[in-house]
Amino acid sequence: MTLSELKIDKAWTLFLDRDGVINLHYPNDYVKTWDEFYFLEGSLDALTQLAHVFRRILIVTNQQGVGRGLMGQEDLDFIHAEMLKEVRKHGGRIHAIYTATELKENDVKGMRKPLTGMAKRAKKDFPELDFAKSLIVGDSVSDMQFGRNAGMITVFVGDVAKITDEDKSLVDVFCESLAGFASEIMVARK
Repeated sequence: MTLSELKIDKAWTLFLDRDGVINLHYPNDYVKTWDEFYFLEGSLDALTQLAHVFRRILIVTNQQGVGRGLMGQEDLDFIHAEMLKEVRKHGGRIHAIYTATELKENDVKGMRKPLTGMAKRAKKDFPELDFAKSLIVGDSVSDMQFGRNAGMITVFVGDVAKITDEDKSLVDVFCESLAGFASEIMVARK
């Protein structure tokens, strides 16, 4: 599958993972303060470009650093408020951020990816949302499983070596980064 085959227009919704897609991901750690949040190269420009393509841009992010007590909900809310300010300042937009802060063993509502609780919450907030006309851009197998479980097109960004041969069937499109994805989308729309 290629992005040009999808014929993406304003009816489509873009779901984005956060860490490793928009900002720097710390292996075995969490972004706990705004000072630790670094936009990945090209991600702000990509969000600006994508704002002209998709009807909605939504973030779905597992943030169990809150559940582990490494940061509070107010810390996470502040990080997201500052991130949104920067995105808007650069001409981008994000319509909503959905977070799963529970530890895996405490996730009784099925919010954590790869489960689809955050997608269901988005559908409740935006009833016109059509998962068949939605993409999830992520950098992990759980992002791809989340997309498959919700019926979305899956786009893996980052190091392809992170995907086993067995899990490659979960991925519809591979891109090197969010910036690379945005570039491909812009070319596909011409």
